[in-house]
Amino acid sequence: MKLFEERSLYGEHAQVLSVDAVLHQARSRYQDVLVFRNPTFGKVLALDGIVQLTEADHHIYHEMLVHVPLLAHGAAIDVLILGGGDGGALREVLKHPVRRVVLVELDPEVIAVSQRHFAKVSGGAFDDPRVQVLNEDAAGYVAACADRFDVVIVDSTDPVGPGEVLFSDAFYQRCRALLRPSGLLSLQSGAPFFQLDVLQRVRSRVAKHLGAAREFLAPVPTYARGLLPLILAGAFEQSFCPTVSVLRARSIRINGPTRFYSAEVHLAAFALVPCLAPLGPDEGTPRP
Repeated sequence: MKLFEERSLYGEHAQVLSVDAVLHQARSRYQDVLVFRNPTFGKVLALDGIVQLTEADHHIYHEMLVHVPLLAHGAAIDVLILGGGDGGALREVLKHPVRRVVLVELDPEVIAVSQRHFAKVSGGAFDDPRVQVLNEDAAGYVAACADRFDVVIVDSTDPVGPGEVLFSDAFYQRCRALLRPSGLLSLQSGAPFFQLDVLQRVRSRVAKHLGAAREFLAPVPTYARGLLPLILAGAFEQSFCPTVSVLRARSIRINGPTRFYSAEVHLAAFALVPCLAPLGPDEGTPRP
C-alpha cells in the first residue's frame, strides 16, 4: 500500500494517509504540488509535503475562516483574500452580498491544479465578475496597496517556506492600514498542541497592530490533532461575537447552504479551553 506521510511540521508527530492514486505531482516555481486520492477524505491537496485541504473536511475550515469575520462585521462589501488559491474561501465570501473580492495568490499553479482537481471546492467562484485574481506575493501586495477593505482573510500555508512572511509584524501592520475603521482580519495560526508558542506569538502580534485579537476553533480532522485555532482581529473585541439573534438575522443574507457554520457555532467557537484562552495581566503561562 502506498502511503503519504506528513512529518515536516512536527518532528515528534506524523500524519499518514493511504494513497489510492496519485492524480498530480509536480514542482511549481515555488513549491511541490501533490494531489492524491484517499478512501476516507477523497482528493487531498498537499504543498511541500503538508496537507492543505481535502474534499471531505475543507468546508469546516473555509466556512469558519470566512463566515465568522463577515457575519461579525455585518456589512462587508469589499473583501481581500491573501492566499486561498484553491478557491474555497472565495466561494464562501461570494455567498455574501459583497461588491468586490480581490484574491492574491502567489502560485498560479495552485489555482490551476485546484480548478482541475477540486472544481467543487471553488464552485465556479473564479468566474464571478466581482472577483479580481492577482498572481503576486501577498506581502508585496499589502505593502503597496492603497485600497481599503472591510474584511481581510489570510488563507495562508503554515509559517514556513513561502508563507512565513505572512506571520510578521510588518505584515500585520500593513493589513491594519488596508482595513476600514470597522474592518476585521481573520487568519489561521498553526496547531496549538504542537505550536502553542506560535499561537501566542501570532495573537500578540495581531493584537498589537489591530487593537484586539481572539482565537476561535475549527475542528478539522486532517490538521494535526484535529484542532485548528483561527484568529479574528479588529479594533473592538466586542464586535467579534454579536448576539445569536443578530447572527441569525445576518445569516439570512448568505446565498447558499453552510454545512458547518451557524450562529450557534460562531459563538461556541470562541469558548476556548483554558490552555488556549488569552492571558490576563496577572495570569501565568497556561498549561498545555
